[in-house]
Amino acid sequence: MKRILIIGATSAIAAACARRWSACAARFFLVARSAERLQQIADDLKVRGAADVACHLLDLNRLDDHAAMLDACMGSMGGIDVALVAHGTLSDQDRCQADAMLAAHEFSTNATSVIAVTTAIAERMRAAGSGTIAVISSVAGDRGRASNYVYGAAKAAVSTFCEGMTARLQARGIHVLTIKPGFVSTPMTENMKLPRILTATPDRVARDIVKAVEHRAHVLYTPWFWRPIMWVVRMVPGFVLRRLSR
Repeated sequence: MKRILIIGATSAIAAACARRWSACAARFFLVARSAERLQQIADDLKVRGAADVACHLLDLNRLDDHAAMLDACMGSMGGIDVALVAHGTLSDQDRCQADAMLAAHEFSTNATSVIAVTTAIAERMRAAGSGTIAVISSVAGDRGRASNYVYGAAKAAVSTFCEGMTARLQARGIHVLTIKPGFVSTPMTENMKLPRILTATPDRVARDIVKAVEHRAHVLYTPWFWRPIMWVVRMVPGFVLRRLSR
């Protein structure tokens, strides 16, 4: 029976992953800011076959509260087999450009808090000698673009952090998966004009995540076609990319 911690459990992708894992009678410890939404997800998972679901309210920007959350998680489940770190916001680039404090806050939410909680989880798993940490980053972190560089910079930090953590922890029995979704149809993107042919559903992304966790992959581009797309984007010279971004 898997013991699964989900940080940012109310996100569309995280909830879709939880639904898939619930079919295996997993135990869950769900963390998010909305008590009402957490309870809705918990009730749904129980109906779908989850063995047990505990909920914990937390604003992940409160870094000092991460340890107490993990203590509660360990008390509830006795250990963590899989941790999915899925919290974050989709930064408004125009507002961030005009407001330095907002830009810093967005970076903290999407990078600093992710790095902090992932570090704490990793230390718990290192002590146990096993576990999987799956962290949602983004293809936006692969290259800086004028349209989303605050969000992209945060995701680049997360991806680089996870790459280093993978190298450090793999010899200690800890599996780290960096997840890089492309466009996903979620409540966060509902007001954006996304190219339909490149936009995935949360369930499609969740299917790929669950499979990547099972196969102990280290980096997941999802859907699959984002890997060659981003390879091309990374190969584009900077001066060309700057012209395309005008």
